[in-house]
Amino acid sequence: MANDQKETDYVLGTHDDEVARLGLQHRVWRPIVSECWQRVGITHGWRVIDVGAGPGYATADLAEIVGPSGAVLAVERSARFLEAARERCERRGLTNVELREGDLMEISLGDLAYDASWCRWVASFVSSPKKLVENIAGALRPGGVAIFHEYSDYETFRFMPGKPALESFMVKVMESWRASGGEPNIARQLPALLQGAGLRVREILPRVRTVSQRDYTWQWPKAFVEINVARLQDLGSVTPAWSADVFREFREVEADPNAWFTTPMFLEIVARKE
Repeated sequence: MANDQKETDYVLGTHDDEVARLGLQHRVWRPIVSECWQRVGITHGWRVIDVGAGPGYATADLAEIVGPSGAVLAVERSARFLEAARERCERRGLTNVELREGDLMEISLGDLAYDASWCRWVASFVSSPKKLVENIAGALRPGGVAIFHEYSDYETFRFMPGKPALESFMVKVMESWRASGGEPNIARQLPALLQGAGLRVREILPRVRTVSQRDYTWQWPKAFVEINVARLQDLGSVTPAWSADVFREFREVEADPNAWFTTPMFLEIVARKE
């Protein structure tokens, strides 16, 4: 029953379509992520924690970077996601990954003395970002690096030309996160939380794109709208008429050669343990 509850607690669920959407999301942002890891210095022999690892897309990439002499600990509360991560690592022949099922709001990582942690779009959904940050800080060695990608201005989720139903969709997304105990713009709170946990912020970079449907990035909002509208319907948060309006307007902007989309802005935050 506890595992079933954890699966349904996910804002977008943990079904196969969501696993596929998360894969698309990883491909869209992978160049930025890879550049960040390289700039921070993640390399052979490092021990890295993938916090809220999901189906393991970043886990597998990290495991290949750190190599057999390094290690990746993937922590994830969804058993379904962990199974997908296990299959992914097995297909890629990775033997330096430890998969740990656990909710970081309930368990402590402990004093692991790891070199780095990677946390993407997790703090937005947890009930206590403070506890999450403290948990991560406690698991790093002195001088270890914590890396976050978290939203700071979700309201920049905008289609051009503007469409009222798609604007309403953005608002509903934020409401659904807050209703489940999260905060979509959590990155604004992270610098203070990191400082309080003994981590000195070294760098903060804004990450945002404006793209047309000719750019691969366009597939990210397309998949997100499809999955999220269905999820909002399942939760009883929206009406069929509202959903139909959202889909109609998305078809309109996708058919418009002059339409553009701006991604919700997130911050890339790098902090080092004192």
